Amino acid sequence: MGLKLIPEETDIKFLQMRWIAFVVSTVAVLASIAVFFLNGLNFGIDFKGGAVVEVGPAEGQVFTTDDLATVRSALSDLGLGTINVSEIGGGADDTAGGIVAKIELQSGEVEFTEKCLAAKPENIGGDLAEQAQQIATSCVSATLKEVLGDDISERRIDVVGPAVSGELIQKGVGAILFAVIAMLAYIWFRFEWQFSLGAIVALVHDVILTVGMFSVTQLEFNLPIIAALLTIVGYSMNDTVVVYDRVRENLRKYKKKPLQDLLDFSINQTLSRTVMTSVTTLIALLALFIFGGPVLRGFTAAMIWGVIIGTYSSVFIASPVLQVLGVKREWSQPDS
Repeated sequence: MGLKLIPEETDIKFLQMRWIAFVVSTVAVLASIAVFFLNGLNFGIDFKGGAVVEVGPAEGQVFTTDDLATVRSALSDLGLGTINVSEIGGGADDTAGGIVAKIELQSGEVEFTEKCLAAKPENIGGDLAEQAQQIATSCVSATLKEVLGDDISERRIDVVGPAVSGELIQKGVGAILFAVIAMLAYIWFRFEWQFSLGAIVALVHDVILTVGMFSVTQLEFNLPIIAALLTIVGYSMNDTVVVYDRVRENLRKYKKKPLQDLLDFSINQTLSRTVMTSVTTLIALLALFIFGGPVLRGFTAAMIWGVIIGTYSSVFIASPVLQVLGVKREWSQPDS
């Protein structure tokens, strides 16, 4: 016998709250769109170009907060624009497991210092902007070794040019649009057009609110966030399909039951499964958010928000849309 968080006799009148939910969601969606156009997104290196240099301590060495201050001071003197320096894997004793330097995209017109020109790579190629980015990255890497010691480990050096970053934006947006359209086709084929429209309204609602959350919080928006958005689309769709399957089953089983009562009944029947899935997923995500460090923080924040919004939209958006549009009883009857 499976564990059920919600008693089987639960009879919550979700559909009575549909207009409140519609108003709240409409306001939230419009606010998210407005904030997006006002604030924009805090694009990471993946989307706006630039470079990331990550280093770790040598064997037996630890990075301290004093090291971070020294690194920030040394890199600010290079004349390379804004360089964001942060620690990863920090401990409770003011030590850092690693240091990450994020270098803004170079224009190709910058006048490099003698130190940076001395660190110029031998095999340098590309246009002026790409060459400038390579010189800046090598300069930062050399400065980190000078400040922290030659024995530090270079864990990662990522350079993204403007052409690549623009292409990544296009592919990221294209991936999300393709996922939504594919879900639309799937639901339309499996159910009826009212179900398909309800599912797509819920999906678009979830994606817009997630993007709005990133615009408000200004968390870094990078490729892993695109992966999180695609995962949210899949999670929300799966939750919605579970409810829709029960609605379709009950449409065939209860021929004279009013549609609003039937929808409430179907949601309550699947409520235990919905809550159990959401709670267990959130527990895992919260553990990643707390203990996963800064590298995973944006991804897990998006997923936590997406699970909450996806669960809400499956109950208060996708299902009430069926009430608004109406579902034909004749369609739900099995073939004779």
